[in-house]
Amino acid sequence: MTIDMSVPGSSGLLNAVGKRNMKFFSNGYVLALTGAAGIGGFLFGYDTGVISGALLYIRDDFPAVRDNYFLQETIVSMALVGAMLGAAGGGWINDAYGRKKSTLLADLMFALGSLVMCAAGGPYILILGRLLVGLGVGVASVTAPVYIAEAAPSEIRGGLVSTNVLMITGGQFFSYLINLGFTEVPGTWRWMLGVAAVPAIVQFVLMLFLPESPRWLYWKFLLQDDKAQAIAVLEKIYDSDRLEEEVELLASSSMHEFQSDNTGSYLDVFRSKELRLAFFAGAGLQAFQQFTGINTVMYYSPTIVQMAGFTSNKLALLLSVIVAAMNAAGTIVGIYLIDRCGRRRLALTSLFGVVISLVILAMAFILQSSSSICMAAANGNCQGVLGWFAVAGLALYIAFFSPGMGPVPWAVNSEIYPEAYRGMCGGMSATVNWISNLIVAQIFLSIVGLLGTGVTFLIIAGIGVLAFIFVAMYVPETKGLSFEQVEQLWKERAWGSSDNRQSLLGAAP
Repeated sequence: MTIDMSVPGSSGLLNAVGKRNMKFFSNGYVLALTGAAGIGGFLFGYDTGVISGALLYIRDDFPAVRDNYFLQETIVSMALVGAMLGAAGGGWINDAYGRKKSTLLADLMFALGSLVMCAAGGPYILILGRLLVGLGVGVASVTAPVYIAEAAPSEIRGGLVSTNVLMITGGQFFSYLINLGFTEVPGTWRWMLGVAAVPAIVQFVLMLFLPESPRWLYWKFLLQDDKAQAIAVLEKIYDSDRLEEEVELLASSSMHEFQSDNTGSYLDVFRSKELRLAFFAGAGLQAFQQFTGINTVMYYSPTIVQMAGFTSNKLALLLSVIVAAMNAAGTIVGIYLIDRCGRRRLALTSLFGVVISLVILAMAFILQSSSSICMAAANGNCQGVLGWFAVAGLALYIAFFSPGMGPVPWAVNSEIYPEAYRGMCGGMSATVNWISNLIVAQIFLSIVGLLGTGVTFLIIAGIGVLAFIFVAMYVPETKGLSFEQVEQLWKERAWGSSDNRQSLLGAAP
């Protein structure tokens, strides 16, 4: 078929609404792209999950680690330092070199870091390996959701991007199974950490045969007037009528950025009111995702279970496998709901449940630490009952968090920025996520030691209340909107009526 490569006027853009009725499983090509890109999410999840079990055995092998909370926290959080740096640089790499090359780079760093950790002769070499793995995870955390979103039809974009989050939670679940499976094998933690190189190599090979993001190709090659590669990919996703519409929207958006002399500067994010509003909403979601405690649970769930009174390493890991399975199952529910209920409503419902479950979890630990209450309990069985009560609170937390605040921040951040800034802003927002993640991972055990487990979870519950207020006030609904419609949404929020709207790049603060 022949595609009109001319740039439509504004009326063409406004009228290109079309019938959007593609179903989640109706296009195998889109699912294949999503699955291959989602291996980056799997690596992300595996790394965040595997360290929770490996740490139990690293403490046994290295006496310097055993009684040193700071060194334990550093082993966990050094990957987050790397991820923070990888996400910050990964946004620029994505926009400059494309989503495909960024994924290949992430795979190389992850494989190298996994092998270094596996061979580590001491805690500091292990920390170096964690840093390398973190760099790969950081780049992948930016690239995978953007790659998926740019290949996804708008009506199923949220579900497809959430599939990447399912891969993250699936990676965490798989890491717990690996942890459990290697408990009786010599060199336990080395196997746990080293096996992560395998999916990185698999994704590297797959990506060699997959295309670049069609939207990045179209935007990047605008000056060269060579859009054939992008059109070839889009033809595999849309039927002929829908293809015309998508190309028209993409051409108009790309020409607008070209005419605006848009070179994608970091300073533009803070100079442009539209970008500021979008970044504030996206980065705020990412920060609250971490400060409401998810990776406290995923990194330290075996430790939390042991704090609840279950001292066996193997039992702690087994209970943590159940928690991780619930996390993955909840994400599947989120995939189903996110394009039906919408991002905003799903996040608000999720946060409401998170606050309730954190209060339950906190009360279990507070009551457990009160010897007078436990002594008054019948049959002297208070500690065991409250221990199971704490585990139930942990499971309830996951049941509420995973369908909403798990996928929503990543889905929203993959769709709220203009093409020229999607990698850059996505990288900046992911960096906020990793900085928040680092803070939580580095200080959690120390705060528990200072204030107690129950009070710590009450503080996290209070943060959950703030997150609810933030989403209600600052996060708009983007369900079913095209990228171009999302841009218009932010312009309306920034400047009101279309008559008074300024261009994206020329807007004054």
